[in-house]
Amino acid sequence: MKIASVAQMRGMDRRAIETFGIADELLMENAGLAAYAALCRETGVAQKTFAVLCGTGNNGGDGLVIARKILSGGGQVRLFVLGDAGRFQGAAALNWEIVRRLPITACQQAEPHAVSAALAQCDGVVDALLGTGLARDVRGAYRQVIQAVNASGKPVLSVDIPSGINGDTGQVMGAAIRAQATVTFGLPKLGNMLYPGYAHCGRLYATHISFPPSLYAGDDLKIETSPAIDLPPRVPNGHKGSFGKVLFIAGAAAYLGAPYFAARAFVKAGGGYARLAAPASIVPSIASRAHELVMVPQAETAAGSIAAANRESLLALAGEMDMVVMGPGLSLDPETARLVRALAADIDKPLLIDGDGISAVCTAPEIIRRRRAATIFTPHTGEMAKMAGTAIAEIEADRIGALQSQARRWQATIVLKGAHSQIAFADDRIHVNLSGNSGMATAGSGDVLCGTIAAMAGLGLPVDAAAIKGVFIHGLAGDLAAADLGTDGMTAADILQYLPAALKADRQGLPAHLRNRYRIERLL
Repeated sequence: MKIASVAQMRGMDRRAIETFGIADELLMENAGLAAYAALCRETGVAQKTFAVLCGTGNNGGDGLVIARKILSGGGQVRLFVLGDAGRFQGAAALNWEIVRRLPITACQQAEPHAVSAALAQCDGVVDALLGTGLARDVRGAYRQVIQAVNASGKPVLSVDIPSGINGDTGQVMGAAIRAQATVTFGLPKLGNMLYPGYAHCGRLYATHISFPPSLYAGDDLKIETSPAIDLPPRVPNGHKGSFGKVLFIAGAAAYLGAPYFAARAFVKAGGGYARLAAPASIVPSIASRAHELVMVPQAETAAGSIAAANRESLLALAGEMDMVVMGPGLSLDPETARLVRALAADIDKPLLIDGDGISAVCTAPEIIRRRRAATIFTPHTGEMAKMAGTAIAEIEADRIGALQSQARRWQATIVLKGAHSQIAFADDRIHVNLSGNSGMATAGSGDVLCGTIAAMAGLGLPVDAAAIKGVFIHGLAGDLAAADLGTDGMTAADILQYLPAALKADRQGLPAHLRNRYRIERLL
């Protein structure tokens, strides 16, 4: 499903009204009807009492429609407007005039203590306080009401986005509603899909509110949830070379786990033939744990990392491979960093750069731009900040903008790791992955991801599709592990062990709870 920025959504609203003649009143009615349908699913309405909390913008107008629907569906409504109802405009003003004529208890310029009293006596809450355009921290009465709602423990349906969440970044603007469910209009907004906003949404529903497909499915919308990509069938008479040959250049004296997890994940995720080029001194330890890997011992620096003297032999070996993964656990040794830059410039196969490899090339984007074969980066936010030459806080403040600008700058695919990892391409496309969980925030998880992406390419997917699918399979393995083990104490080894089960589930059908979690339910 496509995902919109706040500005794009406003543009769609404007085009719906001006180009297609869909009246603002109709859009608001459709939004309220869809939200009411979600409320019926979530809690039921008949014989129940709801506190409907409205701001004075269009988000509040949607809440007024919902209040009418609750009344007509046999529920009771206590309506609170935080502010002067005289500020309602257009369709919202029309709905305020309708509500005033109905047997609905309505209070404008509501005080937080009055809302708190109503919360104690209601069965559920409709949050229509603040919309997606919120640009500053929530203060005053709005903040007090949001805190009271969260403290009440009552089920909350949020309108478009939980009040207090930034519509473009997902950040909490001082305080934010924690909803049981959210109905978003037109398309999900970035703030609905990016953490922490996504966690505040609860179950997420979407409704196109009668937009024609030309509005919500256009090529100008570059951001979407990751599509379902079918894995190619395994060749019945294939050999190990049929499922990809990948060279891993990884490891240093103090980093034995990273090369192990990266290379072993490749074979556990369906890849065929893995060669691991690692410092000679650590090869015996890794080989004793991973018998299926072909070890290529490397001459070392004094610090125990891969020496520059290996350059020609590594280039020759890379030439025999389908793909190269470089970086996991390489260390920041200056000689090894020079080697990484030289190899990145000369390897003519698809190249995935991770971890210390990113640190080695982060000051030399021209090397990557000149490459003829595809390049994938898999940074966390700290490494992304190095690539962008900025602070981590700036990346976190605008992950999407940073990703798009850096993917263009590097002319590469960038997988920004984290909750709902994003996969960005040089043409501004971004896919938001929905699999995975907090238990995967553990050392070595990113190394497993490297091998999983490489395995997807080995199974026959194009490099761009392999990045998308690899991120999904990695998250799916984590979700399957969490279902059995819980998220506390999960390790990279657990994710690794569940990779075969993840591929099996992907090919044969996901468990119902995950199938439901990985989709946004559409209404009306």
